[in-house]
Amino acid sequence: MGLPNKIVAARYSDPGIAKYRKNPLIEALPPIMSAKQIRHGLSGSISFNPKDLYVDANKRAHLIAQILDDFFQPLSSHIELETKLSIMIRQGYVGRNLMDGSLNTHMQNGYERLMSGDLEAFRFDHVVSTARSLSLIGCSGSGKSSTINRILATYPQAIFHEKYNFTQITYLKLDCPHDGSLKNLCFSFFRAIDSVLRTNYEKKYASKGHSRETLLATMSQIANLHAVGVLVIDEIQHLSVGRSGGVEVMLNFFVTLVNVIGLPVVMVGTPKARPIFETNLRSARRGAGLGALFWDPMKAPEPKLNATTGNFDKTEWIAFTDKLWKYQWLQKRDEILRDEVRECWYDLSQGVLDIVVKLFVLAQLRAIVTRTERLTVKLLQQVYNDELKPVHPMLAALRSGDPDLIAEFSDLGVEEMDKKVLRLHSQIHTSLSVSDREVNLYGGNEQAERLHNLLVGMDCSSDLIVPLIKRVFSEHPSLQIRELMSIVLEWYESKPQNEQKKAKVKPKDWHTLDSDDLRFIFSQCDSATSVYQRLRAEHKIFDIESWPNNMN
Repeated sequence: MGLPNKIVAARYSDPGIAKYRKNPLIEALPPIMSAKQIRHGLSGSISFNPKDLYVDANKRAHLIAQILDDFFQPLSSHIELETKLSIMIRQGYVGRNLMDGSLNTHMQNGYERLMSGDLEAFRFDHVVSTARSLSLIGCSGSGKSSTINRILATYPQAIFHEKYNFTQITYLKLDCPHDGSLKNLCFSFFRAIDSVLRTNYEKKYASKGHSRETLLATMSQIANLHAVGVLVIDEIQHLSVGRSGGVEVMLNFFVTLVNVIGLPVVMVGTPKARPIFETNLRSARRGAGLGALFWDPMKAPEPKLNATTGNFDKTEWIAFTDKLWKYQWLQKRDEILRDEVRECWYDLSQGVLDIVVKLFVLAQLRAIVTRTERLTVKLLQQVYNDELKPVHPMLAALRSGDPDLIAEFSDLGVEEMDKKVLRLHSQIHTSLSVSDREVNLYGGNEQAERLHNLLVGMDCSSDLIVPLIKRVFSEHPSLQIRELMSIVLEWYESKPQNEQKKAKVKPKDWHTLDSDDLRFIFSQCDSATSVYQRLRAEHKIFDIESWPNNMN
């Protein structure tokens, strides 16, 4: 009979460290990863095919939307977090070993606490806790939860040890209840255990009217009963000081889990939880943990010159945006990210990873809706103003650099992201039904529509290629797209110049022209002055003042 979902059979391997050997709970874990393996293990996977740039716009919208869930570029902070979690899980198991009886001793002490209602009680005093605690603090959207989820996903959540008839839970992640009570935190814990092991702890304890002390003791006993490797409590800022009995009560409970029960605990929250974290960090009695990680938004420092290579080293911001920039399904995309676009992108997002990615996705969808088909400074600013209004206060606080102001707005997020994507998707459908009249001319022939998009992407006049595409499919119905394209291009190039003259483009459509077209550049500027500055920056204006000097 097979094991239930989320549970795998134990397979033991040498952990490579003497302190971890002869401990089944550690030997059954995946091998400790190198930095290179961590990067590979955490990286998101997105399939990008250049041919997809010319598929139907509705399909491109789906391809763009996948970035929201699948794109993940590991940063140095993510590597550090994985390393600390790896240490916490394994060190926590050192003091809870199936082979030497230390886990049984923990469970006997847990039974004593359960019977007495005292979390500090113990029956055997020789057992030692090797657990550690960690605090992770960062503003909303900094990637705390998504990174932890990816790290935890590199471990099997539950491992069955047939030799010992024992099931080990490697990690448990809880979202702190919105009402902020420790009682409901215990209920969330029971519910999480039930979802992994198909037990009924929640039904057994949640409806019995047990006191908070009894629930906490029960929670600690269950944690040892199933050898939970690490407990991650997310959104810790929701804990209510009033409902939980004060900061000291909350911290005493978490400290007991770590120092007495032997369960490693990771507390994750926004700067709003600063009072809880600061009290925890100031207390010498609680200083045995791995400290705190403060995740600030990504910075955008100036690249530094590498004396060895003579080149400028890439900053994390440049590397991150360069990687993300590759995933564009826009027909007039710029292959190289321009400095002015990167600077605008940072100014609008302030380096908050969630905002960086969502702005990129929404801007691509808007580029299809407006037929701009590329990302520009003007487009990014329009999307920021129209779609990201909920986070304007938080981003303004980040720009100010005021910690108190940042904490005040640290919980803001982009609400109803799915609805924003669907709305833009709907606009794509509506705009295409009006503007892309050529699609109907091919009678639903998808290959003809694809050939049309490919040729438009190669700067062929949309009006001129329609009759050529109809003709080529009529004369060569069995040929492949690449063969048909070469024939159409030959016909197109052989047309007289007066026939190739492009139709007049109205000013309202100048934003759809090529990037080096002066009319497009004009459409991206707000005033005559900015047009001049833009043209001069792109060396499209002859500098007559410096010309005599250059002649000497």
